Formats: sequence, C-alpha cells, structure tokens
Amino acid sequence: MGEVILLRHGETEWSLSGQHTGRTDIPLTTQGEAHAKALAPLLARRQIVAVFTSPARRAVTTASLAGLDHAKPDPDLWEWDYGGYEGMTTPQIQEERPDWYLWRDGVIPGNAEHPGETVEQVGQRVDQVLARVAPLLDDGDVALVAHGHVLRVLTARYLRLEPSAGRLFRLDTGTMSTLGAERDEPVISSWNFPPST
Repeated sequence: MGEVILLRHGETEWSLSGQHTGRTDIPLTTQGEAHAKALAPLLARRQIVAVFTSPARRAVTTASLAGLDHAKPDPDLWEWDYGGYEGMTTPQIQEERPDWYLWRDGVIPGNAEHPGETVEQVGQRVDQVLARVAPLLDDGDVALVAHGHVLRVLTARYLRLEPSAGRLFRLDTGTMSTLGAERDEPVISSWNFPPST
C-alpha cells in the first residue's frame, strides 16, 4: 500500500507575516519558490500515482516547482475559510477577543468571498478527499499539495481523530509529511520534513 504525501505550499508574504490566508490567492515568495524546488529530489524517489492540489496558485505553483506534473485541482483542498478573519494575524484578532484560539473558537462570518467555515466543515471536505484517495493507494503514493490548516485537519481525520485534533500537528511551509499504515492502523510515517537545500 502506498502513502499519502502531504506538501504544504512554500512561503508567501502572508504566511511570513502570520496573516490568516484562506481563499485570498497570493503568490509564493522567492524563498517559497526555492523551498518548493528543493522538494523535487525527495519526491523523485517515490512512486506517485496521482497528485491533487488546492486550486490556489501558491499550491499549484508548489506542485509544479516540486516536479509534480499532471496535478489535478481539488476544491476540497482549499484552505480553511477564515471568514471575517481573512488577512488578519492572531494578535490582531486577540485585540477584540483576547483569548481567541482558532481550533476552539473558530471564525466569524465575512463577506461573500469569505463566508467562513467551521472546523467540522473543513473535516467534511477532507473526508471526501481521503475517500477518493484511498483506492488509489493500492497502486502507489498519492501526493496532496495544499495548506497548513486543511492538511492538519486531514491528518487528524486520517488518524480517525476529530477534526479539531489538527491543532496537535504543527506544519511549516515548504515541508513534506507522509501518512501510512502499520499493522493496518493509520500512522504518521514522517512529519514536517524540511526540504534539502
């Protein structure tokens, strides 16, 4: 059985500044592009039978620079929709809600482009991704190129945990992680592996 390869997109200006970046479509920084390219040698050793990416250009670009050709956009891999908190940093949000914590308190509704969603709704989206990926693993690895929070929720669901357990899995930009199995139980095979530079 193959593994699920998780790639968090490379650095952007907003990830660098700590701004919540859900559906805002911004490009990679030069450093983000370099980290994406550095993932290519790691991926070249794998038998990857399918690649799915968030429709966001930061994810699509990361896949391309990492040498993952023929990636298929999957809208269920979009980042968590942060609603009214889109573009804000945690300290900015905590000016109005001092004890705010995304994984516990969620987001507030935003405009039509950023209506917001709950962690449970993100969990429902990634459950659909995992259901589509599962049969493909019989033939090899499947790569998913997306965003920090959505991949953390996906990891929780892969491990049969509640979506909010994604809070336990820190995931940096431009990194690779793998999900596999041990004695038919889902496990994390590797996590937050930095690209070779």
